[in-house]
Amino acid sequence: MPSSAQKLLALGSAAGGDARLSPLPQEAEEDLSREVYGVFGIPVDATDLAAVTQQIQRAAKHRRAFLLSTPNTNFLIQSATRGLLRESLLKSNLCIADGMPIVVLGRMLGVPIRKRLAGADLFEALKLNVGGPPLKVFFFGGAPGVAERACKSLDGTATGIVCVGWHDPGFGDVEAISSDEIIDRINGSGADFLSVSLGAQKGQGWLLRNHDRLSIPIRVHLGATINFQSGQLKRSPAVLGNAGLEWLWRIKEEPYLWRRYWADGCKLIWLLLARALPLLAHKGMARLRPVEQELEMTVRREGALLVLGLSGSATRRNVAHAILSIRAAIAMRMPLAVDLSNVKSIDSRFIGLLLMLRKQANECGGMRLVNVPSRIRRILWLNGFAFLVHQG
Repeated sequence: MPSSAQKLLALGSAAGGDARLSPLPQEAEEDLSREVYGVFGIPVDATDLAAVTQQIQRAAKHRRAFLLSTPNTNFLIQSATRGLLRESLLKSNLCIADGMPIVVLGRMLGVPIRKRLAGADLFEALKLNVGGPPLKVFFFGGAPGVAERACKSLDGTATGIVCVGWHDPGFGDVEAISSDEIIDRINGSGADFLSVSLGAQKGQGWLLRNHDRLSIPIRVHLGATINFQSGQLKRSPAVLGNAGLEWLWRIKEEPYLWRRYWADGCKLIWLLLARALPLLAHKGMARLRPVEQELEMTVRREGALLVLGLSGSATRRNVAHAILSIRAAIAMRMPLAVDLSNVKSIDSRFIGLLLMLRKQANECGGMRLVNVPSRIRRILWLNGFAFLVHQG
């Protein structure tokens, strides 16, 4: 019996296309190789600090666009209602958990996140990487004078990072600080690494807005890192960070943050009670059911739409098998619908794979989930991914 990948090849040939599926872009191959999970509406990569620094060094060497996001609790809460923030995470090449609540909630769902990867820890690791050419950084944003002090603090120091420029754009909106003059100044620096500090929502929105205009390969919103580097703020003791209590230190350093932490904390409690615990209960019930089924995939064409049909268990153990067909579907460069009518179960790892499929399909018409059974729809809703389901 022909595989779904072979059926895709036949469909392409019947449509008058080349009988060979075109090779995938490098970014698509890398997305499919990511161990990414869907965690309450956002993608989270199960990775470690060494692997992240290696990916950054490769992207810098090959001057390849690499959007890195460091979601924390505020990202998690705000992305549920702010589509632009969520979309910036979904478009990212890597999302590392910079927040202990994300680590804890992820582990509840079976996500193998070993530890929190703070943006400040990443920056310090890159500074210590002195074995090769140093990364050239450009600081963008921060309070008046902070970017300049952060830049000067790196001058004359033998680290893996050197500063080649900074810019304080002021307090304009995303559109106002996206002028040709500003983008040209950033690109003209020749930097490898763009460190943005504009506030999470504004910074991520700015990076998404200017993704195709920036020539600096690594782009990341590092928030308070610029304050640590400039000496304006001190980082919390490691014991507090490891215990998930860094927020107490941050309130001591920046008292106005208590309002944000209070609001996020209340919403986090709601998330735990209304969504995380029901999902945990669902996982417990799933252990009482028969062994997971193999995943079968079918393919059909409906006009200009390519429909992938899934049958069985859309779970972590079947991801490697599903990638073969998904790779071929992406290569078809058609709008996609994923038919879940015969799916018996779905987990956060498979949702992560669907997010990668959606990311790539957005380049050629998008992806939607159709014919979603009520039990699967409920799991998607509990986990914050109801936006993937086609309404109608």
